[in-house]
Amino acid sequence: PSPQLTPEQRAYIGDLAVRAAQAVGYENAGTVEFLLAEGEVYFMEMNTRVQVEHTITEEITGLDIVREQIRIASGLPLSVKQEDIIHRGYALQFRINAEDPKNNFLPSFGKITRYYAPGGPGVRTDTAIYTGYTIPPYYDSMCLKLIVWALTWEEAMDRGLRALDDMRVQGVRTTAPYYQEILRNPEFRSGQFNTSFVESHPELTEYSIKRNPSHLAIAIATAIAAHAGL
Repeated sequence: PSPQLTPEQRAYIGDLAVRAAQAVGYENAGTVEFLLAEGEVYFMEMNTRVQVEHTITEEITGLDIVREQIRIASGLPLSVKQEDIIHRGYALQFRINAEDPKNNFLPSFGKITRYYAPGGPGVRTDTAIYTGYTIPPYYDSMCLKLIVWALTWEEAMDRGLRALDDMRVQGVRTTAPYYQEILRNPEFRSGQFNTSFVESHPELTEYSIKRNPSHLAIAIATAIAAHAGL
């Protein structure tokens, strides 16, 4: 949940979302979006589908939203009632895109030479990529969704940093190191940021990519093997 919303505001926009769906006779999973400005909430749009960010809601509620959507499409009722749903902790989702943040987020398509998914408590990955998979230039550049959950906002950010550091997507440039810079930013960590955060912090793309020791070891081993004629 947003650190900037009060429980009263959250309940208010939830009620507005339900009323909007009822007004048009909508019966399926959907997403109603609002903007918060100077303490007031404003309706922005309704998407008649599950959003990419639905995994955040799943992590803090323990619900399987896609499963509920399939139940609705099958003519079955929801498996839970609103009063049964409890929010617990904080979740963050990182869209790991095949893009180069240092080059104006230019798409970086090609073959993934190595993929390693992070794990551990509170870490989830949704993806279909694998080592040897080729990212085509014809579709969205998202490689995977990395989701982390923790009891507090600070713990969620720290867990995100650790998971991003553990993850390996080699062969293409990705947005992972850029997200690490965001998670280290004091303004972001305070929870006092808004939709202009990326635009107002262009310096976050000025990170340096450190060579992984395992990469150097492989290069040295390859050179030695070639010199020895192996």
